Amino acid sequence: MTDARPLALVTGASSGIGLELARQLAERGYDLVVNAEDESRLLEAAREIRAAGTEVEAVAADLRSPEQTDGLYARATASGRPLDVVVLNAGVGQGGAFTGNDLADELEVIDLNVRSTVHLAKRALRDMEARGGGRVLVTSSIAATMPGSFQAVYNASKSFLQSFTEALQNELADTGVTLTSLMPGPTETDFFRRAGMEDTAVGRQDKDDAAQVARQGLDALFAGKDKVVAGSAKTKAQALANKVLPDSVKARMHRRMAEPGSAGQDS
Repeated sequence: MTDARPLALVTGASSGIGLELARQLAERGYDLVVNAEDESRLLEAAREIRAAGTEVEAVAADLRSPEQTDGLYARATASGRPLDVVVLNAGVGQGGAFTGNDLADELEVIDLNVRSTVHLAKRALRDMEARGGGRVLVTSSIAATMPGSFQAVYNASKSFLQSFTEALQNELADTGVTLTSLMPGPTETDFFRRAGMEDTAVGRQDKDDAAQVARQGLDALFAGKDKVVAGSAKTKAQALANKVLPDSVKARMHRRMAEPGSAGQDS
């Protein structure tokens, strides 16, 4: 890598929204450090991204591990180049009834979505604040705005990220550092398969395009916006409705979307 181009770190970059965020940052002139747990898919993604003429370093690491999270940040900053953009996108879901799911699976959601985001944000924001500049994009979700029946821990993790990001926006308001929350709705990725939700109404419905979500997220990041609900008009309308609907109503709505077997039920 040379010092001529700015440098960005993207987690969860092997597929879906993360891959599109990395690809589009490359198109906007950034060199990249990309991360995911699956090394083979990550290396394939890195080869794709290099097609834009950018330098890409692929760092396979399981961010559920604090040691590997520290290792990723050490690799990303080893050259001495500042991270101009950090995209905290890695995340996982878990569908099903809370009392029926394995505790280990639910704790993995917290470890990846919450703990690793806080961990990397601590490292990155300290460095950015010290030099007086930098941009951080945190992948939240419109799930942050509603109780997640049959996705209880996942939605709660996104509510945490939303509150966390908004608090840091205020703390760092006069430092030259900006944070933006990216809030997609259901998007065409591996998420629902990995979460065991292919038999749910939300798992079967038409979904937003990951490239569109990434583009809207990066546009908001570089415009210095606090947050963006990204995706289709339907997703944006859902987010607006969630601002006024009671939580009890939103919980019932979420149940109809996420309850196992709901794909075969009438809405």
